[in-house]
Amino acid sequence: MRLNYKTTMFSCFVGYIVQAVVNNFAPLLFVMFQDIYGIPLSKITLLVTVNFLVQLTVDLLGAGFIDKIGYRASILTAHACSSAGFLLLTVLPEVMDPFAGILLSVIVYAVGGGIIEVLISPIMESCPTEHKEKAMSLLHSFYCWGHVGVVLLSTLFFRVFGLGQWRILALLWAVLPLLNGAVFIKTPIAPLISSGEKGMTVKELFGNSMFWLFMIMMACSGASELSVSQWASAFAERALGISKTAGDLAGPMAFAVLMGSARVFYGKYGEKINLGKFMIFSSSFCILAYLLMSAAPSPLLSLFGCALSGISVGILWPGTFSKASASLRGGGTAMFAMLALAGDLGCSAGPSLVGAVSDLWEGDMRRGILAAAVFPVLLTLCLLAGFRKNKI
Repeated sequence: MRLNYKTTMFSCFVGYIVQAVVNNFAPLLFVMFQDIYGIPLSKITLLVTVNFLVQLTVDLLGAGFIDKIGYRASILTAHACSSAGFLLLTVLPEVMDPFAGILLSVIVYAVGGGIIEVLISPIMESCPTEHKEKAMSLLHSFYCWGHVGVVLLSTLFFRVFGLGQWRILALLWAVLPLLNGAVFIKTPIAPLISSGEKGMTVKELFGNSMFWLFMIMMACSGASELSVSQWASAFAERALGISKTAGDLAGPMAFAVLMGSARVFYGKYGEKINLGKFMIFSSSFCILAYLLMSAAPSPLLSLFGCALSGISVGILWPGTFSKASASLRGGGTAMFAMLALAGDLGCSAGPSLVGAVSDLWEGDMRRGILAAAVFPVLLTLCLLAGFRKNKI
C-alpha cells in the first residue's frame, strides 16, 4: 500500500475516533462503577476531572516538547498510551483499590488523548489541501462519529453479552489506537511552518489580545460540548428515569450524531457560509438547548434539548481553531497546544460544574445542566465582541 497525504488525513480522522473512545467510553460505565464498586458520585466526577486535567497538562507541556522530539514520535506515543490505558482498565481495578485502579488507567490514556488533541489538528492543517476551514470541520466531525460508534457499539455489546463483560470491550477498543499508530509510523507528515519561517512563541501569543479571546472561546466551546456529552447517559438514567439502553441511544448518541452532522454540513458547504455568523447563531441556539434540557416539563423534551445541544455545539470547537489559524498566522505548534489547553480546561470545568452542582442539590442533574449554561452564554458574548471588531 502506497502511503501519501490522503493516508495521513485518513489517519487523522481515525486519530479523532481514538480521542472519542478516550473521552466517552468510561462515562458509559459510570452507573456500573457506582453499583458494582460502590464508588460515590463525587469520585465518579473526579474521573472526568482528572481525565481532562491530565490532557490539559499535556497540552501545556506539548508546546515545548512536541517540536523537540518531532510530530511522528509524539503521535506514536499518544496512540501507545491510549491503548495501554484501556488495557490497564481491565486489570487494575481487580488487583488494587477499584477507584485507584480506574483512576490510574484514566491517567495513562488521558496522556495519549492530550497529545492527540494537540497534534491531530496541526498535522491536518499541514496537509496540502484547499479550503482548510472545511477540512478542519470535517476532521472534527470524526470525533463525533467516534462518539457515536463508542455509544452504539458499546450499547449493542452490552445488550448481547451483558454489562459484566465490559473488560472484553475495553480490550477491543485498545486495538484501534494500535492499528492507527502503525499507519503513522510510515505515512508522510509535513511541517506546519514552512522552511525558513519561524512560528510565534508562547510569549508573542500571550501578548496578542485576539489570542486571549480565542482561548476563552475554546474553553467555553469545550465546556459547552462536554457538559452534556459526559453526563448525557447518567442524566437520562438518573434525572429522566430512562433505561440505560434507551438513555445511551437517545442521549449521548443522538447528541454525537447531530454534532457530527453540523460539522459535516459545514465541511461540505462551508465556502458558502460566513463562519463567524454561523458560530454566533450556534452558540445562541446552544443556550436555548441547555434551558430546554434543564427546565422542560417532560423527559421527552429534555432529551430533545440534549440532542439539539449536539447540533448547536458542532461548529464551535473546529470553528475556533480555524478562526485562530486565519487570524494568528505563524501560530504554529504553540498556538495549537495553547488552544487545546484552553479547550481541555473547559472540558474539565463543564462536566465538573454539572457534577458539583448536582451533588449540592442532592443529585438533581437538571440543576447541574442549568448551571453549565453559563458557558454558551459567555461564548456568545465573546463571539459578538470579536464580530464587532471584524476579527471573527
